Amino acid sequence: MEGFFDSLTQGNVTQVKTVLASVIMALAFYQLFLMAIGYRKVKSRLLKSGSASFTHRAVGDTILVLAFLVALMCFTYFDLGDGDGDETRLTIHAIAGTGTIVLFTVKVIAVRWGARLHRFLPLLGFTVFALLAVTWFTSAGDVLFGG
Repeated sequence: MEGFFDSLTQGNVTQVKTVLASVIMALAFYQLFLMAIGYRKVKSRLLKSGSASFTHRAVGDTILVLAFLVALMCFTYFDLGDGDGDETRLTIHAIAGTGTIVLFTVKVIAVRWGARLHRFLPLLGFTVFALLAVTWFTSAGDVLFGG
C-alpha cells in the first residue's frame, strides 16, 4: 500500500497529505459556521437553517472520506517511529488522529441511526473539531509553519 500512495502522489505523499489535511481543516471551520446557522445562533440572508444543516451533512460526508484517505496514508506510508526527533508530537498526532476518526464515525452513526443521541451532536461536533485541529497542528501545521 505504501507503494500505491507513493505512485499516486508521484513521490509527494507528505505534500499531498498536507494539502488534503489543510482542505479538511478549512472545511471543518466552514462546518462550524454552517451549524451556527443550522442551530439559529447566526442569521444569514443567503442561507436558511434547513439548507445550512443539509450542507453541513454533505460537507461532513466529504470530510469523512478525505479524513479516511489521509488516515490510510498515515497508517500505511508513515511510521510512528520515523522520528524526526519529535516522538512526542508524533504520538500526540497519532492519538488525536485516531480519536478524530473514531469520534467522527460515532457522530455519523448518531446522526443517521441514533435519534436519542441527537442532543449530543453539538458536543460531538466540537470535540471532533478540536481533535481535528490538534491532528492538523501536529502534522500539516508543523510541515507548513514549524518544520
